[in-house]
Amino acid sequence: MSQAPAAPVAHPPLPLPQALAYMGASVVLALSQGLGQGFVSANIPQTAGDLGITTTQASWLMAAYMIPRASLPLLLIKIRTQYGLRRFAEVGIIAYVVVAFASVWISDFRSAVVVQTLSGAAAAPLSTLAFMYMLEPLSPQWKMRLGLPAAMAVMMAGPTLARVVSPALIGDGGLTWVHLTALGMAMVSLMLVFRLPLRPVPHMKVIQPLDFLSFLLIGVGFAGLTIGFVMGPIHYWSDAPWIGVLLAVSVAALAMAVAVELNRAAPLLDIRWLASPAMLHLTATLFLFRLILSEQSAGAPRMFQMLGVAPAQMTGLFAIIVGASLLGGLACVAWIRPDRVPVLHLAALLLIALGAFMDAHSTVDTRPEQMIVSQALIGFAGMLFLPPAMMAGLVSALARGPQYLLSFVIVFISTQSLGGVLGSGLFTTLINHRQAAHYATLTEQLAATDAPTAQAITGRMAALASQIPDAATRRLQAVGQIAQDASAQATVMAYNDAYLLTAGIALAAAAALILHMLRDRLALRMTPPTEPDTTP
Repeated sequence: MSQAPAAPVAHPPLPLPQALAYMGASVVLALSQGLGQGFVSANIPQTAGDLGITTTQASWLMAAYMIPRASLPLLLIKIRTQYGLRRFAEVGIIAYVVVAFASVWISDFRSAVVVQTLSGAAAAPLSTLAFMYMLEPLSPQWKMRLGLPAAMAVMMAGPTLARVVSPALIGDGGLTWVHLTALGMAMVSLMLVFRLPLRPVPHMKVIQPLDFLSFLLIGVGFAGLTIGFVMGPIHYWSDAPWIGVLLAVSVAALAMAVAVELNRAAPLLDIRWLASPAMLHLTATLFLFRLILSEQSAGAPRMFQMLGVAPAQMTGLFAIIVGASLLGGLACVAWIRPDRVPVLHLAALLLIALGAFMDAHSTVDTRPEQMIVSQALIGFAGMLFLPPAMMAGLVSALARGPQYLLSFVIVFISTQSLGGVLGSGLFTTLINHRQAAHYATLTEQLAATDAPTAQAITGRMAALASQIPDAATRRLQAVGQIAQDASAQATVMAYNDAYLLTAGIALAAAAALILHMLRDRLALRMTPPTEPDTTP
């Protein structure tokens, strides 16, 4: 039987110059991980063209990257505890550099899938290292107040920043400069990890043989969910029976993992604690928030892509989102307190509802400049929500003992990694369904015998007269243009529906939070005051 993890060692804070160096290393590590993930998700069409494959095949690269990112952290904390921080950091960063170097030589689809899977596995320790390097030089009271929001702000900004720099890196040369940039960031990270070693903590033998069985089952479950929700909207679920089989296998694997963990004396996950009302509430909160944040990751960028807006035209919008996220992190540094968590969450939900409601008035003529304010509000709100939620979870876990830290970290990572994938999949599925419904309605209204439609066809034919002499061909071209316009209009209407639904969910969550806060305040007032002890 393994020993329980020891309590964290309280190292004294480092001098200011050294502290700034460690915090700078944290920023580089977080950006390396965030840019690596963002380069995959932001450049799916470009990757497809570079490898000579379809965008559907290229979507497998995103699934391959996310599978180890979601499941590998299960073992990383135990590996770190058993083998030491320094060895963990050095082996992790060397693996990341090796994989980044291999990505430069990707030449076909199979090698790309293998390398992206290895990239996701190698990137998994980087988020942990970014946190540790940000917290390492700080005193205990500043670890939560400054270190946690700062690390999360940079990590959340990384994938969006990738959309800012990708168009300039791609240019006319394919993805070569993208891969070289990732390799350069990895090599700088390697230098920083070896130049600025983390201070050691006591080693403990915590890994048990049954941990690998639990990890295998949970990994299979997470992998199936990731693949299902990445590929499901593309194949539209019911058109691909294998997706249903895969999801069923995933649920069965997770159920088996729960059964194994419930019958262990020293489980990898404390299922009973995770199933407590407080932890279920926190898990649901994190998951719900990740779902509604899909409005930003799977909403505006894809809508503009469908409207023919080039990636280079969206860089200004994404730069503003990055800036708003960093400002949200600074706001958290100023305002974050354990007793202010509900207020910060309420403010975040209201800002998201406002931003999504503003986006719900989009038209086919909407361009990135018109969404700057709304998307900045959502980016700012993201940083008002996640650090306080993580702080509340960490405080709750550490109050019960260091051995509960692993269970909370897995909840947080799974809700963020899996929640992002599931949220994007559900958001895209809703868009596909509503787009089909709106397009069917619009095409019914565009009967050729209808006077406005006939007038529109005549006008288009007149505009094409100088280019296409044949009248029949000209008419087909005009009808095709009108159908294309109807498709674009249906797409925007579908996104507006999704934005409005997001705003409604955020408002409903805010209303539930207000009721919860009122209940807590009422319970506090009804609690009789404690009599002071006057015994001599």
